Amino acid sequence: MKRSRIIALLFIVVAIGAIVSTVYNAGTYSSFSEARMHPGREVHIIGELVREKPMEEVLLENTLVLRFHMRDSHGEESEVIYFGAKPQDFEKSDQVVLIGSYREEQFIASSLLLKCPSKYNPEDLQPEEFETQTYSYLTRSE
Repeated sequence: MKRSRIIALLFIVVAIGAIVSTVYNAGTYSSFSEARMHPGREVHIIGELVREKPMEEVLLENTLVLRFHMRDSHGEESEVIYFGAKPQDFEKSDQVVLIGSYREEQFIASSLLLKCPSKYNPEDLQPEEFETQTYSYLTRSE
């Protein structure tokens, strides 16, 4: 085989591998049990805060650490550790999306995304009537 064909074939194999890897990583949300089965692998978990359990934010070696409990979409509960400041309105959020992995029987979140309740109820929205104006444009003819 020619060298150019070998390089083209190698490029196609790498491109297919990249596409498969991207599709695999862009999958659906995982659960805590799936994350435990694959420690160290980064997953996305969606759930809600367990407000009955304590939430604490402490300063540990010049780093803010947030500890809280969350229940995933399958109903499984786990303690979560997040190295960073508590997001504004964290307690008010409807759902939390965690990005992180299990390490030593603890879920370590590298990122938190909040899904806050809607500010607007559709029943409260009333159509408003606006006054419309018609404009006419004058064109200059030469």
